[in-house]
Amino acid sequence: MDEALLRSLTPSMLGILVRRGADFAAAEDAVQDALIEAVRGWPADPPRDPKGWLVTVAWRKFLDATRADVARRRREDLVDEEPEPGPAPAVDDTLQLYFLCAHPSLTPASAVALTLRAVGGLTTRQIAQAYLVPEATMAQRISRAKRTVSGVRLDQPGDVGTVLRVLYLVFNEGYSGDVDLAAEAIRLTRQLTAAIDHPEVAGLLALMLLHHARRAARTAPDGSLVPLAEQDRGRWDTALIAEGVEILQTALARDRLGEFQAQAAVAALHADAPTAGETDWVQIVEWYDELARLTDSPVVRLNRAVAVGEADGPRAGLAALAALDGSLPRYVAVAAYLHERAGDLGEAARLYAEAAHQAPNLAERDHLTRQAARLNARRNR
Repeated sequence: MDEALLRSLTPSMLGILVRRGADFAAAEDAVQDALIEAVRGWPADPPRDPKGWLVTVAWRKFLDATRADVARRRREDLVDEEPEPGPAPAVDDTLQLYFLCAHPSLTPASAVALTLRAVGGLTTRQIAQAYLVPEATMAQRISRAKRTVSGVRLDQPGDVGTVLRVLYLVFNEGYSGDVDLAAEAIRLTRQLTAAIDHPEVAGLLALMLLHHARRAARTAPDGSLVPLAEQDRGRWDTALIAEGVEILQTALARDRLGEFQAQAAVAALHADAPTAGETDWVQIVEWYDELARLTDSPVVRLNRAVAVGEADGPRAGLAALAALDGSLPRYVAVAAYLHERAGDLGEAARLYAEAAHQAPNLAERDHLTRQAARLNARRNR
């Protein structure tokens, strides 16, 4: 096997696929898959025209992936934008694919990344943002996962915990990102809840429903973001909230606490408050303490700093924030908010502007830019 030859052919293969109509990310995936096939098959049966063989196989891989993506999107189109409460419909093959991609031969992190890319339809960049790693690092992780499973039979379903992680990340991308996958994630989690009696599965469904209940109030008519404290709570879906709270209470009664139940408890406390000012921030801090114990997640500790700022005052929140890594996504935005609450308007305006440059999407960038402009206008009066 001439690995130098394979490396030298990769750029031209990418160029050919792009000229044929493939976008660059899809072309990269197809070329990687073709190279894996070459590594497996060429030592026993080398082709007479290596480049022609690779281009043909890569193009077929691209077409197969495109057909799979079209089929997945067709399934999503069948889902109502607002999921209705009630029993899950008959299980289709999508959930089975999630379990098969979470193969026992993969580490949980690799299984999640592969499933998000292959079945969830997320881009490598979106997955990297979810994992707080560089895009190149995530691309390598996905490639290694593909190589790992290329020589095994996908007939051993993976761990339910890995599948829950995938569903959670798909929902988050649909809820706050560029691709609307939230309803599909809820649909699949309902199916999983009907099939598996597990408190964390129920906890994840409750979390999704409680977040999704606020969807209509999250954006203004012009498409701009509306922060939780400013949302019109009359637009929240009370049926979804009631269902989510009931599911959560049943799960918590089993006394097998997990991170999704704890996150759902935080969401339920927000949903239970008639106004933002009546939010029980002391309980929310306690639930974030539980989450930090369960996950040791820096994102959890960042959210906890906000809750501490609400419960004990902005200076306490800033003290909690100071113990965290300043490179965390949204760290600067949190710092800006807490400085504004503390009355440091100049510093808050500067930080809002800095956070806008780091924002992961256009809506968030515009929101943070408006916050900076609002404070600068107040200071100049």
